[in-house]
Amino acid sequence: MPLDGTEDVMVWKTWSYGALHQGVTTLYGVGGSPPVRGLVHWGDRSTTVDYPPMALYELAAAGLVYQTFSPEFENTRWLNAAMKLPGLLAELALTWCLYAVARRWYGIPAARWAVLAYWANPASVLNGAVLGYLDPLMALPALASIALAIVGVPILAGALIALAYLTKAQAVFLVPVVVLAAWNGWKTTPLGAAARTVAAAMIVSLVVLLPYLLVGAGCNVAQGVSSLLRHDMLSAYAANVWWVVTYFMRASYAVADMGAWAAWTMPMRILGMSTIVRLGYPDPRPFATSAVALVALWALWQARRSRDLSLFCALGAFIVHAYFVLGVAVHENHLYLALPLLAVAASARYRLRQIHIAVSIVIALNLFLFFGFGRGIPLPPRTFTIIDATVLLAAANCVLLVCHARTFYFECHAPEQPVC
Repeated sequence: MPLDGTEDVMVWKTWSYGALHQGVTTLYGVGGSPPVRGLVHWGDRSTTVDYPPMALYELAAAGLVYQTFSPEFENTRWLNAAMKLPGLLAELALTWCLYAVARRWYGIPAARWAVLAYWANPASVLNGAVLGYLDPLMALPALASIALAIVGVPILAGALIALAYLTKAQAVFLVPVVVLAAWNGWKTTPLGAAARTVAAAMIVSLVVLLPYLLVGAGCNVAQGVSSLLRHDMLSAYAANVWWVVTYFMRASYAVADMGAWAAWTMPMRILGMSTIVRLGYPDPRPFATSAVALVALWALWQARRSRDLSLFCALGAFIVHAYFVLGVAVHENHLYLALPLLAVAASARYRLRQIHIAVSIVIALNLFLFFGFGRGIPLPPRTFTIIDATVLLAAANCVLLVCHARTFYFECHAPEQPVC
């Protein structure tokens, strides 16, 4: 917890301080035509906000706790721990949720497996306590939302999925999963349950955004969060198909200047999509978006008749995995959401355990090879495999997605798992 984590932890500190001293509703900027983009200040640091509002509320709460002990908001290792504390508490609650859900549906042995598969997982430890990402704050309400939708509590399910995507926008990929789960849920009418789920999500979204709307910052919030869609990166250190494309693009163009051996064995750097376009290639974003959408629709169709919690968790995990591998501007931590979902799915479906283990290895290596144990600690060498190890990991992850799709297809056509 006291480790510095990634550069993102410095961003959390700045947002937390800004929320306490500038006011949380002003961080995106207020008003303007076009909307002004707010700057958040802490000491000599300034940054903008691109996360949804719930993340700011949670970081503000963590900062408030720290400020009671350090009124000057000094940059200490205690502040590192304070910024990671919401994620740790969410991990604890998520672990309890995994146990409760898996035990309710599949019994105590499955629940124990699910808990250990998540909590005692190096990928979870690296993502949370070591590097300091906020993903557990999103994963907790997202998992609970799927479980509640299945058992016929659509209003609470809709409220929780809203809290998930209002913490990290990536949770929007699970919205169709939750709606389908509510449609197929037990003791509910399909259309009514789905409608109540969507309505509850919309109401909670309005409540969370209302403070911003009242001060005239609604458009500023939309501008800030939508900037996530404008990142000029083919792959933001994600071990996916676009990192492989980055490798071939950079290496092939560098051969003339560096020679073949140096070009094909050099460490990779992020490649901008604007650079691809300037070289005369088509913009990759529409192709990547279409690929993710088509794969997600295929997966939803395969699971369209299920009422089994483990299959819906498998569905969510597969869609997250497909987005991670096929999407552009994907970050290194965006596969994390698949971990708790696969833990539940694999606790009841043994064929998915190999997928869970493989995905865990990919996440852990992806984080470790790029960031090690965080700032201030030497990074592991990435060229010990001659070709950059992250490129090899990306290629392996592409193959893993194909294996994941095949296993998911078989599970969709296997008998429903018995409920305890």
